[in-house]
Amino acid sequence: MKENLKEMSFLEHLEQLRWHIIRSLSAVSILSIVAFLNKKIIFDYILFAPKNPDFISNRFLCFAGKKFNIDYLCINSSSLDLVNTKMSGQITTHITISLIAGLILASPYVFWELWRFVSPALYSRERKYTRGAVWVVTFLFITGILFGYYIIAPLTIYFLGSYSVSDQVKNLIEMSSYFSSVTSVILATGLVFELPVVIYFLSKIGFISSKFLKKYRKHAIIIILIIGAIITPPDVFSQVLVSIPLYLLFEVSILVASRVEKAKNKNA
Repeated sequence: MKENLKEMSFLEHLEQLRWHIIRSLSAVSILSIVAFLNKKIIFDYILFAPKNPDFISNRFLCFAGKKFNIDYLCINSSSLDLVNTKMSGQITTHITISLIAGLILASPYVFWELWRFVSPALYSRERKYTRGAVWVVTFLFITGILFGYYIIAPLTIYFLGSYSVSDQVKNLIEMSSYFSSVTSVILATGLVFELPVVIYFLSKIGFISSKFLKKYRKHAIIIILIIGAIITPPDVFSQVLVSIPLYLLFEVSILVASRVEKAKNKNA
């Protein structure tokens, strides 16, 4: 398979890549249309939910706040009102959000197409070790999306929506700004959860090592805590709630790098 790949010309590689991209874009487009036709589910039941008091994460944090006498945990206790200031604002937002929803829904297929393009370049031994790569990448991405949606998004909405430089200034949140913040947080978290996969490939090419990650573990912890402090209300509970999963990802990345190094030494 490796030899066949070498016999292919550069243009043949581009032709293969083109069809993988076309199929991926087709899947995204179809699912975007499905999302566009189901705007009530996408907007009312999903994207607007984190700003409402009855959202499951808001109710849980408020319950924990009452239990431990931490008033700050009762976030989004009053629903956030949004405004639209542009004539084409709502239809533009509808199209943009539908495209993002289509991308998320089609992500397993897109990852599979990417794998189909890359896998022929691997040796049979490498293909064996990375056989479940598509499932792992998809699982991490969807887990990150869910974590961003249920944890990061409500905290971000509360912090940015209620922050004020003065009592003389009233927040009138523009609809597109709200959706931009929520979708950016969700997608960013999904990508952050791919850290172990990124570390795997960086370890394979020798760009990074478990020793390097362990050396800068303290620095990573500080960065994670800073991120947690920025996007959460000013209380330790929320900060820890966000920081723990991110730290676990870092530790998993160290284990991944260690396994790659052991496999290299074994086959050397």
